[in-house]
Amino acid sequence: MKNEKDVFEDYLLKNNLRETPQRLMILDTFLKHEEHITAEQLYDIVKKRDHSIGQATVYRVLKLVCEAGLAREVDFGDGVIRYEHSYNHPHHDHLVCRGCGKTVEVMDSVIEELQKRVAENFGFELTDHEMYLYGLCPDCRKKKKK
Repeated sequence: MKNEKDVFEDYLLKNNLRETPQRLMILDTFLKHEEHITAEQLYDIVKKRDHSIGQATVYRVLKLVCEAGLAREVDFGDGVIRYEHSYNHPHHDHLVCRGCGKTVEVMDSVIEELQKRVAENFGFELTDHEMYLYGLCPDCRKKKKK
């Protein structure tokens, strides 16, 4: 299996796009952060390494990283788009706390099988899916009781 940098370089080549030091630095920075990250957070980190990189460049590179299949956008319903790694990372769903915004990645084979079965029952062939479960985390439930 190719590493992320090779996948990105292949994508750029296939689409007649240049491999620039800025693009590679933004990719490298994104890959070093496993958490769900916003474009603004990534920009803040990148800006510390290279003051010449603008926020628009970070947004454009994130779009390319997604198109290359290395990342995907996630929306936890709070109006903020975040990015997470997708290449060579197992599929997972998310628990999202409505109180503090904490997210937990959930990998459950029973849920995955149920989702496939539901799709089949309605005649759908699943190609992709996302599942977000919303509620209150233990800390927020404790605060609410006080």
